[in-house]
Amino acid sequence: EAPGLRNQTYFTLKGFSHLAALQVFLFEGILLMFLITMTGNFLIIIVATTDPALRTPMYYFLKNLALIEICFTLNIVPKMLMDLLLERKVISFSACALQLYFVIFFITSECFLLGAMAYDRYVAICHPLHYAITMNRRVCLHMVIACWIAGIPLSVGLTGWLFSYPFCGSKEIEHFFCDIAPVLDLVCSDTYLFELLVFVSTVIIVLIPFTLIAASYIQIIHTILQMPSAEGRRKAFFTCVAHLVVVTLFYCTTGLIHLKPKSGLLANSRKLVALSYTVVTPMLNPIIYSLRNKEVKHALRKTFGRRQFFSKVPLPRQPH
Repeated sequence: EAPGLRNQTYFTLKGFSHLAALQVFLFEGILLMFLITMTGNFLIIIVATTDPALRTPMYYFLKNLALIEICFTLNIVPKMLMDLLLERKVISFSACALQLYFVIFFITSECFLLGAMAYDRYVAICHPLHYAITMNRRVCLHMVIACWIAGIPLSVGLTGWLFSYPFCGSKEIEHFFCDIAPVLDLVCSDTYLFELLVFVSTVIIVLIPFTLIAASYIQIIHTILQMPSAEGRRKAFFTCVAHLVVVTLFYCTTGLIHLKPKSGLLANSRKLVALSYTVVTPMLNPIIYSLRNKEVKHALRKTFGRRQFFSKVPLPRQPH
């Protein structure tokens, strides 16, 4: 294979080559987090689909969030794990473009979905009497479809434009996956307009849902503080805490990376921040959201505790 030809069609992902001594440790840690992410998010999808008690808008959105996390993780982590074990960490031009397309697509969808979830909490707490009518099945379905579709135009536009630029000299991507900033570093023509578009789109996809979330929570906190009973206040507050933690984790890391594509953020710091939102956040989401939630724990016990997958006869529930 001629080196010239290979340089035309392949990029090399530098990944964590600066941490050569830690490759095996990183592989084991990331593999463990990957397995927890997959298990946690699949469990959410299974119980939210099978348990009638969880057929509410909140769990419908949560199920879609879990699906986004699964797809987002599968787009990045298996390749990263393979590269941690291999000497030649190459990715073809088209695979790199496809990976970037899905990165933008899933991040955009997740931003809007987190906004939709905040609106759901707002209606549930501030307008409980109208909740069933406002958040009916049709409305929820339309909101979810809009969140999934929102990512398409941006990912097609940005990926197509970035990969139409000429790449020069080094084909080494200073990252563990194809993201806008590290690929942009390899372009050898003026990218001012493209960077401006990235900035504007990031502001739109981060700030619009973020503003919606902030506005929802200002109203929610105001309503909670006016509740007469302490128990009511505590319950309402706890339905929102998980969402707030997830939102903070997600927005702080993605915003930090994407608001300035050619940022002063050092390549190695960029990798660490990216590692937090590609590996850590998708793993924490099911834990933060559900596995400490009484309804989900009960649904899990009901689904798996009675072994209904293996037997038609329900077993007696064990005393706790």
